[in-house]
Amino acid sequence: MRMMLKASMDTEKANELIRNGTLGKVIEESMAQIKPEAAYFTADGGRRTAFIFFDLEDSSDLPVISEPFFLELGAELTYTPAMNREDVQKGLARLGK
Repeated sequence: MRMMLKASMDTEKANELIRNGTLGKVIEESMAQIKPEAAYFTADGGRRTAFIFFDLEDSSDLPVISEPFFLELGAELTYTPAMNREDVQKGLARLGK
């Protein structure tokens, strides 16, 4: 199932990783694990935030995906099911049947 992960990073923890030059490594390792369809980085509510779209094959993958964000970045995470345009069209086509 396609999911959107919103990861809002703790400012002080992210600042520390920027200062010691490891934030990029943490993000790259997470992206290698998640293999996202797309990932966007911005500020949301005054915090560094990532919006990551990926295929969740099994709910048992959630700890592997979540823990680096919790441990390294002190992040608050939100998982939301998401659809692309083709998914919406497929779902709408089934409504009339």
